[in-house]
Amino acid sequence: MRALICKARANILALLTLFLPWSSASLIGSKRGKADHDAIPFSPGFPVQKVVDLAQTISSHSWEFGTATEALLELYDPELSVFGDEPFEAAESLSEAKPQKKGNRGTQANKLPRALAYAAEKIVIGTGANALADGDGAVGDPASLGVGAVLLGKRPGFEKYAKAAAETVEYITQDAPRALNGAISHRVDVVELWADFIYMAPPFLAYYAADTANITLLRESVSQCRLYRDRVQAKSDSPEPPFKGLWQHIQGPQHDDPGLWSTGNAWVAAGMARVLATVLKAPLGKGNADLKWRGEAVAELTTWIEEIVNGAVEAGKDAYEDGLVKNYFDKPETFGETSGSALMAATVYRMVILRPGVFGRSGRYIRWADGIRTTLGGEFFDDISEDTLDHVDAVNGTVRPTVNPLGWGDVEPWMTGSPEGQSFVVLLYAAWRDCVLARVCERD
Repeated sequence: MRALICKARANILALLTLFLPWSSASLIGSKRGKADHDAIPFSPGFPVQKVVDLAQTISSHSWEFGTATEALLELYDPELSVFGDEPFEAAESLSEAKPQKKGNRGTQANKLPRALAYAAEKIVIGTGANALADGDGAVGDPASLGVGAVLLGKRPGFEKYAKAAAETVEYITQDAPRALNGAISHRVDVVELWADFIYMAPPFLAYYAADTANITLLRESVSQCRLYRDRVQAKSDSPEPPFKGLWQHIQGPQHDDPGLWSTGNAWVAAGMARVLATVLKAPLGKGNADLKWRGEAVAELTTWIEEIVNGAVEAGKDAYEDGLVKNYFDKPETFGETSGSALMAATVYRMVILRPGVFGRSGRYIRWADGIRTTLGGEFFDDISEDTLDHVDAVNGTVRPTVNPLGWGDVEPWMTGSPEGQSFVVLLYAAWRDCVLARVCERD
């Protein structure tokens, strides 16, 4: 379905990018000013605010709304993100707001944190798999809005979002199809395992579990990462790189894609990093069994993420072009693109803070992520226009070149703006900023 609508979408995105500089300020329900400066204190060499604006404007599908919500949360309200110091304690402050008068939804939205104002605007309450949004047949995609829904549900007058989040959890864990090993299908009508799922559903299940003190569900969120890895990680007889530890994109009868899609691997690594942060910071009981499990889960998740990051870093020169990871690690004929590169680099910055003993020892991971970030702040030669272009357009914030967001196998670079790709660059910036503020990473 994604591939069927990409052509019409290209025309829409092209028009939106023309008008964005004059039209984007009203979309997030909050006034700009000092908050923007506090959120974007360092320059990465490209206009972060314009990238943020475009990410919100051109998103039109459930997983894009969810990814944009997470990007806004990490950028503007980092204390509420699982990468904050005490995210679950910070979330409780949302319940302290006074109820607003009925029918005064605009005022309510304006008083919400930016990410939650955006989520409230995009969530469409439904039932079952579509309790949070129309998933177009997906189990996992609407769940990407789940963390936003849980946080919204804490505000007086927004209880419907909490109910929708609960219904989503029930559908995913009780009603969604499963593979023979217990891995939850990314699709409603047939069992398919997509790498993308790991960013959409497990982080939400983990967050909901921590918020409701449900250790069983928290364990399930980690188990899903394990079960997916058992099935989707590429099997190789060679103990050496390249490609060791990387995942295939999709296993299933309808959309099967055994290729090592770079964005798919980034989805996995970034999703598991969010699960890891949640497990580390979840307010568990003091029982020995729970604490023992936490230690084991942290070690497992760290290893699984390290496998993928190592696979990307050590993939070899044929997997890179002009400083960016190619669309498929195992297809040297594909092009270097920004989406998978940015999200993988964002994951590295997060892991350097979460697990410094593994990711901070040699400095090579930070150097790799810095290389991606520096590349995004530079230029590239576009073969089609035969011109040198900024990777991030200085006028409207379009990040390029990307993989076609609705057609991952396209052989031509996507130049008019990928919704998820825009959000990935925001996630990269927020992760780098926090790493700099932690005095682990350096400013240029």
